[in-house]
Amino acid sequence: MARVTQAVKAVVAGPACCPTGLNTPLERDTAEALAQLLKAVADPARLQLLALIKSSPGAEACVCDLTEPLGLSQPTVSHHLKVLTDAGILLRERRGIWSWFSIVPERLAELAAVIN
Repeated sequence: MARVTQAVKAVVAGPACCPTGLNTPLERDTAEALAQLLKAVADPARLQLLALIKSSPGAEACVCDLTEPLGLSQPTVSHHLKVLTDAGILLRERRGIWSWFSIVPERLAELAAVIN
């Protein structure tokens, strides 16, 4: 929780993609970068995945523990995890044959800063 608070303070001026948030008109490149970030979380399954991971012990979860709660197939869950990882919202760590995922607090703080 302290890491998240620090991350929020670090982006008070706004996220890297749009430093002023939505308080000033956006350049096209900035709007496209922000749209990509928002698009990554604009899916119910992805929001569920973020909540599951964030609320897991140690704020990390194995992919093997994420399919059943969502009621989705493993390939579908893997696809959603890849989208979130490619957007920089999740970190992926290989441990043996399994992949473990954790949230990048700074990216969530960027999302919060845009909305505020």
